[in-house]
Amino acid sequence: MRLRERVIRRVLPRVLPPPVAVRHAEYSMLFSADDDAAQPTARLIQLALEAVKLAQSADLASVSARITSGIDYAAVWPGEHYKLLAGLMLALKPKSVIEIGTATGLSAIALKSFMLPDARIATFDVIPWRDYPETVLTTADFDDQRLVQHLDDLQQSASVERHRSLLEGADFIFIDAAKDGVMEQRFIDNLLQLKYQRSPIVMFDDIRVWNMLGIWRKLPRPRLDLTSFGHWSGTGLVDWSSTV
Repeated sequence: MRLRERVIRRVLPRVLPPPVAVRHAEYSMLFSADDDAAQPTARLIQLALEAVKLAQSADLASVSARITSGIDYAAVWPGEHYKLLAGLMLALKPKSVIEIGTATGLSAIALKSFMLPDARIATFDVIPWRDYPETVLTTADFDDQRLVQHLDDLQQSASVERHRSLLEGADFIFIDAAKDGVMEQRFIDNLLQLKYQRSPIVMFDDIRVWNMLGIWRKLPRPRLDLTSFGHWSGTGLVDWSSTV
């Protein structure tokens, strides 16, 4: 573990403990907005407004039913991103969705549940969904072939090349990976090399977590912070085909 991460995780909590008692706390920093070159496009703002409105009435009961223990994250909104994902699917109506980071599969199910009947979602991970602890996925989720998992690491340029056609045809990409200060930047570098058939919207998780602060701020595309309507640790949308 690098020195900076060691300081954040071990020293700061002792020097600057959270001012209130909470279940989970992360260190972050506030930045001025007037000197951020990557201002959101009108498209991003309109999409966000529509998605938030639709998220209010999105029924995720079938997603919540898959959670057998612990917190029902799908029902927490604002504060978690599952309802916002639903709202984005209803507003954007994507035909091709990419998820980077399958994990338990909860986000994949939330996305699939609100996509058009002929839409497809490809989720990437290096761990098979069956082997992931507390997975909510079942074999039946893949039977209609609207959901497929690829066991590949999109940090690697060779992996991106293998899936170039799929990635370049995406309408929506959701990146929810390690937040280690390295992985997401590699994803970004690789995605910037692709030539997209349409104009994808890219959503990042945990953009306010310390390791993601610089990555998010330096991303050379129009961006919009939607944390108040998504995940408490940060949710951001990017208009990927536009430039700053």
